[in-house]
Amino acid sequence: MKISIIIPVYNEEKTIKKILDLISSVNLGIKKEIVIVDDGSKDNSKKIIEKYIEHKKKNRIEYKFFSKKNEGKGSAIKKGIELTSGEIITIQDADLEYDPEDFKKLIKPIILGKEKVVYGSRFLRKHEPLYKIYFLGNKFLTFLTKVLYNAKITDMETCYKVFKADVIKNIEIKSNEFDFEPEITARVLKLGIKIKEIPISYKPRSIAEGKKINWKDGLQAIWTLLYWKFKN
Repeated sequence: MKISIIIPVYNEEKTIKKILDLISSVNLGIKKEIVIVDDGSKDNSKKIIEKYIEHKKKNRIEYKFFSKKNEGKGSAIKKGIELTSGEIITIQDADLEYDPEDFKKLIKPIILGKEKVVYGSRFLRKHEPLYKIYFLGNKFLTFLTKVLYNAKITDMETCYKVFKADVIKNIEIKSNEFDFEPEITARVLKLGIKIKEIPISYKPRSIAEGKKINWKDGLQAIWTLLYWKFKN
């Protein structure tokens, strides 16, 4: 069995090497394929990634890299999904907010055949939010998801979403930006697939450190949840 870890990258020169080191070194007990999609970075991210892969190419880990023009996180993830070959597919942001060690427990229910989709929830474990507005926004969007889709879920916007490959590859994703998160959640739930949640660690970064999501993305997420609820 193999896990494909998709890393969408946009201007992450300060953290991309570190996160690649962390993902490369974590022992998940199965083969790893790291699929990196550069979304038109304007800094040195692309050069750092190319140098990293060249240095690591004798490693047993499979690396795939694709660079494209800037079209948004969702667009990068869609391209990443196309490039994957693993039976399990997940996503890793290029910053250091999430800990790849958590993948060990997130993939276990899928490997055992007990679940098809597993989310890592930041809110099943206590953490201190850096910005209250983001915390409340996440809580509201999760609440809206619960109401619209009758789902037991605590963290719809989490980056750590783990899928059996046949689940996510059979969904034709429309979103190109941060609305990927509500779309994929809504469409998985509409298929009648249960989302299993497992607590994870989380260290939020500041806007100064490169956090990109904003209030407009929150409004887009609301629209996306409503759209897929009533879309036939």
